[in-house]
Amino acid sequence: MSKFKKKKKGMPAVNTASLPDIVFMLLFFFMVTTTMRETDLRIEAPKLPSATEIKKLEHKSLVCTIYVGKSKDVSKHGSGFNRIQLNDKIASADQVPAFIINARSKVSEAEVPFMTTSIKADKESSVGTITDIRLKLRDVNALKVSYSTQKGAE
Repeated sequence: MSKFKKKKKGMPAVNTASLPDIVFMLLFFFMVTTTMRETDLRIEAPKLPSATEIKKLEHKSLVCTIYVGKSKDVSKHGSGFNRIQLNDKIASADQVPAFIINARSKVSEAEVPFMTTSIKADKESSVGTITDIRLKLRDVNALKVSYSTQKGAE
């Protein structure tokens, strides 16, 4: 037996000196990778129709969205559910081909066949307006059309 006993030491404390660096790296990462909403809705948020067979779109960067619904600014655009929004402005069905051609010019030629046009129409919207949009899409050979819905009861 020895005269002096060894003192047992517990686990050392966790070193937190690099914690602020890690927090700022994560903050910077999320600031860089987060995308903001690209368009401001000039129409009221559409109440989407319900469907039982739905499928999520892939390659969201290749999706052109056309909104159809009631205008928020009734004094400028009138009332009714037949307002079309392309990017950030209210438009007519005649402006849809130019919108699609502009969107095609922003992607590479190899990705053009994979582009999809998504129509987010309010369930109160006129079928005639949606048909007009489809006819204009057919004129510019944009035949991949998706209709946005919400999941409904079976």
